[in-house]
Amino acid sequence: MIRLANYSLLHNNTFGIDQKCDEFITFESIDDAVELAHELKENDGSTRSFLILGGGSNLLLTKDFHGKVLTADKRFDVEVITGDQPSESVLLRCWAGTTFDEVVEYAVEQGYYGMENLSLIPGECGASAVQNIGAYGVEAKDLITKIEAVELSSDKVVTIGADECGYGYRQSRFKQDWRDKFLITHVTYRLSRRFHPHLEYGNIREMLTAWEIEEGDLTAQMLRCIIIDIRRAKLPDPSELGNAGSFFMNPIVDKEVLDELKERFPDVRFFEVDSSISNDTGSQTGNFYHQKRYKIPAGWMIDRCGWKGRRVGKVGVYEKQALVLVNYGGATGSDVVGLMHAIQDDVFTKFGIHIYPEVNIR
Repeated sequence: MIRLANYSLLHNNTFGIDQKCDEFITFESIDDAVELAHELKENDGSTRSFLILGGGSNLLLTKDFHGKVLTADKRFDVEVITGDQPSESVLLRCWAGTTFDEVVEYAVEQGYYGMENLSLIPGECGASAVQNIGAYGVEAKDLITKIEAVELSSDKVVTIGADECGYGYRQSRFKQDWRDKFLITHVTYRLSRRFHPHLEYGNIREMLTAWEIEEGDLTAQMLRCIIIDIRRAKLPDPSELGNAGSFFMNPIVDKEVLDELKERFPDVRFFEVDSSISNDTGSQTGNFYHQKRYKIPAGWMIDRCGWKGRRVGKVGVYEKQALVLVNYGGATGSDVVGLMHAIQDDVFTKFGIHIYPEVNIR
């Protein structure tokens, strides 16, 4: 375990915000995580002020953090679990601090498929289970089978099934009622030994045409390269321009709202999603029915409001992707929050729809 006092988090958040914490602690094993859980508890059984931090790619700091910041050791640690019998699938058990894109690269090289569309998403494996990261028609929940963690209130090592995590669009119980209750140590993903490409989302098929690749000739490595090329074309490199990737979540609306938008904005973009609605309000186990709902691209609305490429002082909206807020250098977290509120107000005024940040604001 490594401890650093009065530590600057400048290089631990991709927005490049210079805020400090009282103590920065890196845990390197399950035993370290158990020790930390015990240490965090006060005499009354509660926990002291702390922040669990991955790669900092989904974080906006607005002030110094007066407490302990906990992070998993940054190392590539992947265990391949194949089982005794031949199978169509394989399990990858990954250390929480392993960079997620390194796992995607490794999986493609080894012939384990399903992660290709998630290529180049920043962050670590532990965060993938919290955020339910997703891109181009694939989400982490489609791949995760279980999470291993230390329960901070009891110091116990627990295993949590993916079906217990309440996964939804950019959501999980780790962000809601389980927030700050577990220190994740490992995430296990199930991948396929057969390549079944997901090509319907975004402009993947357009890229296939541009690269003159027939669908039958497509390989997982080709698809990974296409996804990387698409992402690099529209997202800034955090080492050159501070950002946290997509800042806002895409709102999901019902058919009535969509029809109203179509009348006012015939060019509205939308994607159908299947939502499970419970008849048993508040119950986790009630009866469910399915209702068609529609995802409206927040970037499209922000662009229509004239924000794309607009700069306000040291912050602004990226010129190639309206979902991305950027730090041009020396900005504070409060500068970014002010820009966020201005964009939210304009979107609501024009479209009557609230948009919310995907980024964790602290």
